[in-house]
Amino acid sequence: MQDTSSAPAATSATSNPSTAQNTDPGFRVPDASNPASVPAAPPAGTQPATGTPQMEVAPVAGAPVTDTSTRDIAIGSVVFLLLLVVYFFVRNSYVHHLVVKRVAPSSAANAGWLLFTGLAFVSAAVVLALVNGSKFLNWAITGPLVLLGLVALVTAFFVGRR
Repeated sequence: MQDTSSAPAATSATSNPSTAQNTDPGFRVPDASNPASVPAAPPAGTQPATGTPQMEVAPVAGAPVTDTSTRDIAIGSVVFLLLLVVYFFVRNSYVHHLVVKRVAPSSAANAGWLLFTGLAFVSAAVVLALVNGSKFLNWAITGPLVLLGLVALVTAFFVGRR
Protein backbone atom coordinates (compact mmCIF):
# COMPACT_ATOMS: atom_id res chain seq x y z
CA MET A 1 0.00 0.00 0.00
CA GLN A 2 2.73 2.50 0.85
CA ASP A 3 5.92 2.67 -1.08
CA THR A 4 8.66 2.73 1.57
CA SER A 5 11.57 2.29 -0.78
CA SER A 6 11.68 5.96 -1.89
CA ALA A 7 11.14 7.47 1.56
CA PRO A 8 14.66 6.84 2.95
CA ALA A 9 16.27 8.22 -0.22
CA ALA A 10 14.26 11.46 0.00
CA THR A 11 15.13 12.01 3.64
CA SER A 12 18.81 11.39 3.06
CA ALA A 13 18.86 13.90 0.18
CA THR A 14 17.18 16.63 2.21
CA SER A 15 19.23 16.00 5.34
CA ASN A 16 22.47 16.62 3.48
CA PRO A 17 22.23 20.10 1.88
CA SER A 18 25.43 19.74 -0.13
CA THR A 19 24.00 16.94 -2.27
CA ALA A 20 20.49 18.42 -2.68
CA GLN A 21 19.82 20.54 -5.75
CA ASN A 22 18.68 24.08 -5.23
CA THR A 23 15.34 24.18 -7.04
CA ASP A 24 13.88 27.01 -4.94
CA PRO A 25 14.48 30.37 -6.69
CA GLY A 26 13.22 32.37 -3.66
CA PHE A 27 15.00 34.02 -0.76
CA ARG A 28 17.89 32.19 0.82
CA VAL A 29 20.01 33.18 3.80
CA PRO A 30 23.67 33.27 2.73
CA ASP A 31 26.02 30.86 4.41
CA ALA A 32 28.38 32.85 6.63
CA SER A 33 31.06 30.15 6.60
CA ASN A 34 31.27 30.33 2.79
CA PRO A 35 32.37 33.85 1.73
CA ALA A 36 31.54 33.17 -1.91
CA SER A 37 27.84 32.79 -1.09
CA VAL A 38 27.62 36.22 0.62
CA PRO A 39 26.76 38.85 -2.01
CA ALA A 40 29.08 41.83 -2.23
CA ALA A 41 27.74 45.27 -1.36
CA PRO A 42 26.85 47.33 -4.45
CA PRO A 43 29.24 50.17 -5.25
CA ALA A 44 28.28 53.59 -3.91
CA GLY A 45 26.12 55.67 -6.23
CA THR A 46 24.44 52.78 -8.01
CA GLN A 47 20.71 52.26 -8.04
CA PRO A 48 19.28 49.41 -6.00
CA ALA A 49 17.76 46.52 -7.91
CA THR A 50 14.14 47.25 -7.06
CA GLY A 51 11.06 47.32 -9.23
CA THR A 52 10.77 51.12 -9.15
CA PRO A 53 13.46 53.33 -10.65
CA GLN A 54 15.27 55.54 -8.16
CA MET A 55 15.91 59.12 -9.19
CA GLU A 56 19.11 60.53 -7.75
CA VAL A 57 19.26 64.30 -7.43
CA ALA A 58 22.63 65.99 -7.17
CA PRO A 59 22.75 68.47 -4.28
CA VAL A 60 23.22 72.13 -5.14
CA ALA A 61 25.74 74.09 -3.12
CA GLY A 62 23.93 76.21 -0.54
CA ALA A 63 20.54 74.63 -1.16
CA PRO A 64 18.55 73.35 1.81
CA VAL A 65 18.35 69.65 2.48
CA THR A 66 14.56 69.45 2.33
CA ASP A 67 12.61 70.17 -0.81
CA THR A 68 9.32 72.03 -0.87
CA SER A 69 6.66 70.00 -2.54
CA THR A 70 4.24 71.60 -4.95
CA ARG A 71 1.33 70.58 -2.76
CA ASP A 72 2.68 72.63 0.16
CA ILE A 73 3.26 75.62 -2.10
CA ALA A 74 -0.28 75.34 -3.50
CA ILE A 75 -1.83 75.19 -0.02
CA GLY A 76 0.30 78.12 1.14
CA SER A 77 -0.70 80.16 -1.92
CA VAL A 78 -4.41 79.53 -1.34
CA VAL A 79 -4.07 80.50 2.34
CA PHE A 80 -2.18 83.67 1.37
CA LEU A 81 -4.82 84.65 -1.20
CA LEU A 82 -7.59 84.10 1.36
CA LEU A 83 -5.71 86.29 3.81
CA LEU A 84 -5.40 89.02 1.16
CA VAL A 85 -9.17 88.95 0.64
CA VAL A 86 -9.73 89.24 4.40
CA TYR A 87 -7.16 92.07 4.60
CA PHE A 88 -8.97 93.93 1.83
CA PHE A 89 -12.16 93.96 3.92
CA VAL A 90 -10.14 94.97 7.00
CA ARG A 91 -8.65 97.82 4.95
CA ASN A 92 -12.10 99.01 3.89
CA SER A 93 -13.42 98.99 7.43
CA TYR A 94 -10.29 100.79 8.71
CA VAL A 95 -10.70 103.51 6.07
CA HIS A 96 -14.37 103.86 7.01
CA HIS A 97 -13.43 104.08 10.69
CA LEU A 98 -10.89 106.84 9.97
CA VAL A 99 -13.36 108.83 7.85
CA VAL A 100 -15.92 108.64 10.66
CA LYS A 101 -13.23 109.99 13.02
CA ARG A 102 -12.94 113.06 10.72
CA VAL A 103 -9.67 112.09 9.03
CA ALA A 104 -9.35 113.36 5.46
CA PRO A 105 -10.51 110.72 2.96
CA SER A 106 -7.19 110.79 1.07
CA SER A 107 -5.18 110.26 4.26
CA ALA A 108 -7.60 107.53 5.35
CA ALA A 109 -7.23 105.79 1.99
CA ASN A 110 -3.43 105.98 2.19
CA ALA A 111 -3.48 104.62 5.74
CA GLY A 112 -5.78 101.81 4.62
CA TRP A 113 -3.47 100.77 1.80
CA LEU A 114 -0.46 100.91 4.12
CA LEU A 115 -2.33 98.68 6.58
CA PHE A 116 -3.15 96.25 3.78
CA THR A 117 0.48 96.22 2.57
CA GLY A 118 1.88 95.73 6.07
CA LEU A 119 -0.46 92.87 6.84
CA ALA A 120 0.30 91.29 3.46
CA PHE A 121 4.08 91.41 4.00
CA VAL A 122 3.91 90.00 7.52
CA SER A 123 1.51 87.23 6.50
CA ALA A 124 3.71 86.38 3.49
CA ALA A 125 6.62 85.84 5.87
CA VAL A 126 4.47 83.67 8.16
CA VAL A 127 3.07 81.58 5.29
CA LEU A 128 6.52 81.02 3.80
CA ALA A 129 7.85 79.98 7.20
CA LEU A 130 4.98 77.51 7.60
CA VAL A 131 5.35 76.09 4.08
CA ASN A 132 9.02 75.21 4.52
CA GLY A 133 10.75 76.70 7.51
CA SER A 134 14.14 75.19 6.72
CA LYS A 135 14.19 76.89 3.32
CA PHE A 136 12.40 80.21 3.86
CA LEU A 137 12.96 80.99 7.55
CA ASN A 138 16.22 82.91 7.23
CA TRP A 139 17.30 86.54 7.43
CA ALA A 140 17.57 86.97 3.67
CA ILE A 141 13.91 86.12 3.00
CA THR A 142 11.94 86.59 6.21
CA GLY A 143 13.85 89.64 7.47
CA PRO A 144 12.93 92.06 4.65
CA LEU A 145 9.32 90.84 4.57
CA VAL A 146 8.81 91.40 8.28
CA LEU A 147 10.75 94.67 8.28
CA LEU A 148 8.74 96.15 5.38
CA GLY A 149 5.52 94.89 6.93
CA LEU A 150 6.23 96.47 10.31
CA VAL A 151 7.31 99.77 8.72
CA ALA A 152 4.09 99.84 6.67
CA LEU A 153 1.95 99.09 9.75
CA VAL A 154 3.59 101.80 11.86
CA THR A 155 3.31 104.27 8.98
CA ALA A 156 -0.37 103.38 8.53
CA PHE A 157 -1.12 104.31 12.13
CA PHE A 158 0.81 107.59 11.89
CA VAL A 159 -0.83 108.57 8.58
CA GLY A 160 -4.23 107.68 10.01
CA ARG A 161 -3.78 110.12 12.91
CA ARG A 162 -3.57 113.25 10.72
